[in-house]
Amino acid sequence: MKIILLSDVERVGKQGDVLNVRDGFARNFLLPKKKAVTATPAEMKRLEDTRKHLGVRQARLAKILADKVAALEQVTLKAELRVGAEGKAFGAITNAEIAELLAAQSFAIDKHDILLEDAIKEPGVHDISVRLGPDAKAVVKLWVTAQEASPAPTPDTAG
Repeated sequence: MKIILLSDVERVGKQGDVLNVRDGFARNFLLPKKKAVTATPAEMKRLEDTRKHLGVRQARLAKILADKVAALEQVTLKAELRVGAEGKAFGAITNAEIAELLAAQSFAIDKHDILLEDAIKEPGVHDISVRLGPDAKAVVKLWVTAQEASPAPTPDTAG
């Protein structure tokens, strides 16, 4: 029986695939569970129309993502890292802090979409990868400057 899959079916196919399957499998599993429809000429026409609309929508989304990548790659972020007298960093700059810096510049990016291998623990210029979609990544420059940590106050022993 020739069918059109309405959803992904493991070890059978993906949504929108037109397949020949055994009659019993189609009648007893795929059709009652609304995972497929019989491939009639009307359903084939509906499938083609759906594919056209999806193509237009995906092209529009790709254009929006490309514009967002271009805008994001123009951004330069600045952060301060507290550094002790010996040059050792106190703390680090994390994904969450980078997400806050991006939010301050009107970019709503989830901290999980900021791709850092390790937290940033030294001053300098760092390239930060930001995932905007499955096929879209942008690279943002992050300038980290050292902020000298003030020495701990010493108690007065004269009193």
